Amino acid sequence: MQLSKRLAAELFGTFWLVLGGCGSAVLAANFAGPVHGLGIGFVGVSFAFGLTVLTMAYAIGHISGCHLNPAVSVGLAVAGRFPARDLPPYIVAQVIGAVLGALVLSLIASGKPGFDLVASGFASNGYGERSPGHYSLGAAFICEVVMTGFFLFVILGATDKRAPAGFAPIAIGLCLTLIHLISIPVTNTSVNPARSTGPALFVGGAAVDQLWMFWVAPVIGAVIAGLLYPLIAESRGDNVQKLALD
Repeated sequence: MQLSKRLAAELFGTFWLVLGGCGSAVLAANFAGPVHGLGIGFVGVSFAFGLTVLTMAYAIGHISGCHLNPAVSVGLAVAGRFPARDLPPYIVAQVIGAVLGALVLSLIASGKPGFDLVASGFASNGYGERSPGHYSLGAAFICEVVMTGFFLFVILGATDKRAPAGFAPIAIGLCLTLIHLISIPVTNTSVNPARSTGPALFVGGAAVDQLWMFWVAPVIGAVIAGLLYPLIAESRGDNVQKLALD
């Protein structure tokens, strides 16, 4: 597939992830309308993020691999599943898609009288005072490293040629749902630098000041998983075969 088409797919998919996942948090998590109790809560938001990945994995997985996440692209490159030369354009496309998704979300959310984008937090990520549960920088950093590492491990395992065919999007989507169920109280869940960047640019201030952590920690977790999975999953024969093919 041409690189331009793969980049367009990544942009479109990351747009959907931010609009669907962050949109559920901004528009529907605490909704209090004419009918009481329609808010989906943090469980609903968790499923929304998982569903964005699941749906896009089936829609564009065959085009771009459906990374939607700079950390995923880095982890796949470390594991030898993705060419390193394609990392910069993929990451740029993902960040652009996330920013565009946040832009459309801001336009929709601002249509409600009294909506304050900055005061709402706009589904941005944070630690300390900006953490939903006021977790420390250290706790947030560990959480993002570990959660991203397991996310990449599941992705690598589910997309392994020996895994059951056709089920990878389900496993990956449910994994992201589980990650959100665990870590929304800690950081509002990133595990994705692009997803963090989009909303943060619109909130500004402390959201941008803390953005570095939501790049560094997920990438570290992805690198660890990219190094660890081949050690666990690949046999000596696999390595010999790879060398022969090279």
